[in-house]
Amino acid sequence: MEDIIIRPATVADTRNMWHLIHELAVYERAPEELILTKEQLAEDFENNHFFAFLAFKNQILVGMALGYYMYSTWKGLSVYLEDLVVNEQYRRNGIGKMLFDKVLEYAKEKNAGKLVWQVLDWNTPAIEFYKKYNAEFAKEWITCKLTQEQIRNS
Repeated sequence: MEDIIIRPATVADTRNMWHLIHELAVYERAPEELILTKEQLAEDFENNHFFAFLAFKNQILVGMALGYYMYSTWKGLSVYLEDLVVNEQYRRNGIGKMLFDKVLEYAKEKNAGKLVWQVLDWNTPAIEFYKKYNAEFAKEWITCKLTQEQIRNS
């Protein structure tokens, strides 16, 4: 889509980014798990806790890819793609591909040892999208997590 502009995020973008994050939480059937505030997102961006690439159509934010650095003891500096989200009305127009390709380009620039992300097992459109990149789906790894409350109570 030639009328889509992909660019790095700025702190001024974080308020609109939060709205996409909320939309993703709803899509993933977990809006109650979104505890991040718009203010915290802006602060975290200013403190370089993550990077993001944004997709705009007619100056309206329609998609984003948000990630951060991780370190692999086997591969070295790596990139973790936390979320790739496109506003529902703009899906299936190549915007996700444009954003993912931008993250791939970024990982190459950083000489990343690997690029890692997760996809929900029921999200068939996303799984089919990542298959086009010959992505490996690591069935032997189990994702573990502690919530903020569990961390505080440990």
